[in-house]
Amino acid sequence: MTVTQAAPIVRTADRDPQQRRWSILVLLCLSLLLITVDATVLHIAVPALTAALEPSAVQLLWIIDIYSLVVAPLLIMFGTLGDKYGRKRLVLWGFVLFGLASAGAAFAPSPLTLILARALLGVGGAMIMPATLSLIRQVFTDRRERAIALGVWSAVAAAGAAVGPLIGGVLVGWWWGAVFLINVPILVVLLPAAARLLPESRERKDQPWDAVSAALSVAGILALAFGLKEAGSGSLMPLWASIAVFLGGVWLLVMFVRRQSRLRTPFLEVGLFRRREFTTGVVGVLLGVFALVGLQLMLAQYLQLVLGDSPVQAALRMLPLVLSAITGGLAAAHILPRVGMRATMSGGLGLVALALTPTLSWGVEGHPVMLAVCFVGIGFGVQVALLAASDTIMAAAPESKAGGAAAIEETAYELGAGMGVAVLGTITAIVYAPGLPTVAGVPEGGMDKARQSLAAAAHVADEIGGGVGGALLDAARWAFVNALHTTVVVSVVLLSLTAVAVATLLSRD
Repeated sequence: MTVTQAAPIVRTADRDPQQRRWSILVLLCLSLLLITVDATVLHIAVPALTAALEPSAVQLLWIIDIYSLVVAPLLIMFGTLGDKYGRKRLVLWGFVLFGLASAGAAFAPSPLTLILARALLGVGGAMIMPATLSLIRQVFTDRRERAIALGVWSAVAAAGAAVGPLIGGVLVGWWWGAVFLINVPILVVLLPAAARLLPESRERKDQPWDAVSAALSVAGILALAFGLKEAGSGSLMPLWASIAVFLGGVWLLVMFVRRQSRLRTPFLEVGLFRRREFTTGVVGVLLGVFALVGLQLMLAQYLQLVLGDSPVQAALRMLPLVLSAITGGLAAAHILPRVGMRATMSGGLGLVALALTPTLSWGVEGHPVMLAVCFVGIGFGVQVALLAASDTIMAAAPESKAGGAAAIEETAYELGAGMGVAVLGTITAIVYAPGLPTVAGVPEGGMDKARQSLAAAAHVADEIGGGVGGALLDAARWAFVNALHTTVVVSVVLLSLTAVAVATLLSRD
């Protein structure tokens, strides 16, 4: 007698992750979008938030910056924890924390509560971000498909930063807390989907996890980012103290690197930086995001305070940047295999520099068509460069270290965003203040306040009113435009030099 065995029932969760890799990609990109949007969503929502909670100038700076300051130092730690204990588990707990923190931020009754909620958002984001890249590396084993997946990922990463002000401008018209509360229903959908779709990565509990290395990396990157921020804003300490904190961060990171070279099982494969392609990819991410986020914040101020756009109008004017970023990421996946990493990365950085050049001839008049063209060039060029950098970084790392490599890239992403705002914002402030001449009829105290920022000058001009107020606002706008030109020159030179360096140092492959 023949016994026929019943075929086993294969559940969705038990299928080969490669069979559902594109569904996993959609889930990971939606998760990444939430995190990157939160980094810039307050750029346009600040006035409404200020009116509601009345934070001090220092508190407002911390409300904006605390998210990135928390995310950046924790990425490497959570990336390695995901490699050791499982990436899926970390993503699920990150979703829970991100959702709770979003609800807390939306209903924050005071500036301090909002700062704390934003810090918890940073912790949740740091738990999720490294897994988005390392899981792509895990489920997309084909190099060509992985390039497409990374193109989508990098497009979402940059589009999230670019679309943040757009979302903030639209939601803030209803209620400032909506910019945070919108995360909650999205996460309610994402959490069960992630539990069902995401593959389990192999746990490596026998692999040592060095707590001292974790502390050195977190403290070093935090000191580096905090010192840089304070050197630019001077909100809590003098310049010399900011420099001391920054140098202390450098020293801690040097100690971290030296410790890794002595460990049998290092916390992070710093040896990856000996590979020219890996290091160049990290630098490409750092400078690409530096240009995107830093210039985005400066141009948002230009649109609102120089051209007089409302928050929604300014956000809509940035829409070409979002669309071109998405297009650039998708197109780069097809460009990269044909022309190679060197041409893709150097060409993308060069395009951003070229797209910025026309702004050097602008004044306080509007240039709607050319502005849209420049935004298209910036978004497309940054995405092409980021795709080449992401593909190189992840291809250089073994699967067992994919989380650590992803964390390095995303740390470069967050530091690039923070440095872009801090460095370009500082340059703008340094040139703006002495460039604003004394206006007849404006008291000395009013001029001192007006020289702090263009927003402060607009407030003083509104209080004074009449012809004197109008003259002050006109002078402040021209001073800001001249300062913006200096910032653009610095960006163009930096991007051009990096493009040349990439073309010189890297091979054609």
